[in-house]
Amino acid sequence: MSDFETVAATEDQSARRGVSGEPGTPDRVGVPQKPRSLAGDAWRELRRKPVFWISLVLVVLVAAMAAVPSLFTANDPRDCVLSRQHAGASGGAIFGYDFQGCDTYARAVYGARASLLVGALSALLTGIIALVVGMVAGYFGRWVDAVLSRVIDIVLGIPLLLAAIVLLKRVSTSSDTVRLFAVIFVLAVLGWTTAARVVRSSVITAKEQDYVAAARMLGAGNGRIMWRHILPNALAPAIVVLTIALGSFIAAEATLSFLGIGLKAPTISWGIEIDAGRVHMRESATPLVVPSAFLALTVLAFIMLGDAIRDAFDPKLR
Repeated sequence: MSDFETVAATEDQSARRGVSGEPGTPDRVGVPQKPRSLAGDAWRELRRKPVFWISLVLVVLVAAMAAVPSLFTANDPRDCVLSRQHAGASGGAIFGYDFQGCDTYARAVYGARASLLVGALSALLTGIIALVVGMVAGYFGRWVDAVLSRVIDIVLGIPLLLAAIVLLKRVSTSSDTVRLFAVIFVLAVLGWTTAARVVRSSVITAKEQDYVAAARMLGAGNGRIMWRHILPNALAPAIVVLTIALGSFIAAEATLSFLGIGLKAPTISWGIEIDAGRVHMRESATPLVVPSAFLALTVLAFIMLGDAIRDAFDPKLR
């Protein structure tokens, strides 16, 4: 056999075996690779970030604490005995008791429910308002965009906490539920502008894509194009902004409750507990430090989670 025939036979055997050298393995060179999606690239980026996992674990713990607080403490936060006033740690009260003889740790655990509920519902309502305003402004453009953009600028110029104090001062009710939803409504009405701007920018970019033009040529109406083709592209950046905003809303609720304008006792909230601990901090600092630490860690976790997701979805920041 000539040298040429030997080389040809060797190449033919290699082709039949494939790149891996295993008999029967198809050649991977000519096999089309599966297209990589933005979400897949973002997930691969997030998996390598310790900040993402740390913040995610903290968020899951706080969510579990708000949903099922009995998993974290067996004590009743409303079981208060004055004879235990400022007593040290004993039994299940790992951080001792406050000025009313209530378990400091149990009240901090149960305080997660009201604080997280206000933050989550405020972020949800904010997202709905931002998606509607941002999509309408970005899709229709022209005078609609001009009017809605000016509305966004006006609301954006209003200080959130100052306006919330003014509005909630006018809410005179003894119902805890009414006051809870009043705080949620005020925070959402004043806090939707940043998310709306992000959605608007995403919609302006998405509506110029070829698949939107193809859908329009096939006879799809504005509603179908906005719902089926543009909304999925606007959701990812909006979720990032709302994740960060959720932490800000939790902090805002705690501030309003601390000032006596937001939630009020007997509702258990971190802001209320911080205010009560401040009054009696000379006798014992623990009732002030514990809810403050819970609040700080929760807000920090949501902000870090939002930052990690934002960096993962933005190729320029990788």
